[in-house]
Amino acid sequence: MAEVIEVKAYLANGLFSMGDRYVNEVLARQLREAIPAIDLYVPQENPAINDKSAFATSEAIAQADLAALAASDVLIAVIDGMEIDSGVAAEIGVFSTFNRPIVAVFTDVRQQGTTHPQKLEILQQDPTENQFVYRNLFVVGLIKQNGVIVSTLEAAVTAVKSVV
Repeated sequence: MAEVIEVKAYLANGLFSMGDRYVNEVLARQLREAIPAIDLYVPQENPAINDKSAFATSEAIAQADLAALAASDVLIAVIDGMEIDSGVAAEIGVFSTFNRPIVAVFTDVRQQGTTHPQKLEILQQDPTENQFVYRNLFVVGLIKQNGVIVSTLEAAVTAVKSVV
């Protein structure tokens, strides 16, 4: 009988809006179904620090999340939104120092049509007509050092499976 090796993973995303919490629930469920041996830490599932009707200090939040990051083999980070969530950016920064794989999920539809000639032409004429979306290049670089950026939840699951 083959030994099942557990993989520890951390799912980083905003957790304050209904949309973020829903994405976290869906992605966590997909990861757990596709990778039965995954031990997935999802901060919103930790009521000790993220039950917002209760109380947790900033130090307690940092301690819990840092311990989970240090114990993880892979980081799955959702980098959607107007900007990358500041907590997610911090989690990416910390995790990148471990030289372990990062799978970032960037689903913004504005990344479609990146070769469309009119979009490229107008960008050359007037940078304020940017049809695309900007991500902080330092954070993107940290991801790419040991990981990938994918555009769907399904691709994220596949990418995680390939590194565990």
